[in-house]
Amino acid sequence: MADCESCQYSYIDEYTGEVVCDLDLDEDEIIRLSQRKCKECPYYKDGDEYKTVRHQM
Repeated sequence: MADCESCQYSYIDEYTGEVVCDLDLDEDEIIRLSQRKCKECPYYKDGDEYKTVRHQM
């Protein structure tokens, strides 16, 4: 399962301290995403820039 904290599209809001998704979705996409039965985000993208480098070592 994807973790929002490690997603490329997330950041920590400095005022609330919560993880916030910064993905630019239109209204229809937000409704579709909220109605999904699956809890995993289809837009998740691993934010680990060094994953490929560690794999090559």
